[in-house]
Amino acid sequence: MRPGSGGSGHPGIQGRPGHPGPPENSADPSSDVLGQAAEAFGLLASPVRLHMVWALAQGESDVTGLAERVGGALPAVSQHLTKLKLAGLVRSRREGRRQVYYVDDPDIVTVVRLMVGQLTERAEQAGAPVRRHRAAGA
Repeated sequence: MRPGSGGSGHPGIQGRPGHPGPPENSADPSSDVLGQAAEAFGLLASPVRLHMVWALAQGESDVTGLAERVGGALPAVSQHLTKLKLAGLVRSRREGRRQVYYVDDPDIVTVVRLMVGQLTERAEQAGAPVRRHRAAGA
């Protein structure tokens, strides 16, 4: 077994600097935990929702500011926020007449920043231009 293989014989991030991974003898997660993770990743599989979580990980925003930042229509962004709130990925609080949204879970912030950061770094190293995603309405 190679270091960083995670026991499967395939290379992974475990064992790489900054990515220690679980201990070699750790138990598999329960089906409930895997189901919750799949649901969260499913919500983040939408480029618009991922962009929204990325933006909120940088700082809180109301729906209007978020729609402007991600380039989405207000009703669509509002619907995405509702889904993200129901899944517990995003929270909100009232400030006067505004509803302010934010990501309160540092682990979600870490996962999103890690994935987006790694892909951006790879694209830059490969010399490929990094496309900036702009959602059109959805």
